[in-house]
Amino acid sequence: MSEITGLTRGGEAYVPKFVLELDQTNCIGCGRCYKVCSRDVFELIEREESDEDFDEDDDDDDGFSDDTSMVMSLKNALDCIGCEACSRVCPKDCMTHGTAPVAG
Repeated sequence: MSEITGLTRGGEAYVPKFVLELDQTNCIGCGRCYKVCSRDVFELIEREESDEDFDEDDDDDDGFSDDTSMVMSLKNALDCIGCEACSRVCPKDCMTHGTAPVAG
């Protein structure tokens, strides 16, 4: 199966890498990916409580740091154009990108 490819204005071929996953356990909810994305791929949501996210150093026993209770989520992943701008601005390297096959 062939991959989706694009062309630069100069005629050079490139293979876009689309956002596939967002690691919410590393996300700090800073919103940088949301601000840089022109395609409405992300949304800020309330972080869900779970035993996996429990922070033993937290003083108020809610399982989360006091810094944020929000986390980024993939809202419209299929609208991603593969520019990888979100990955370049993410301070926690939360995004996983990959190529996509040509739909047919």
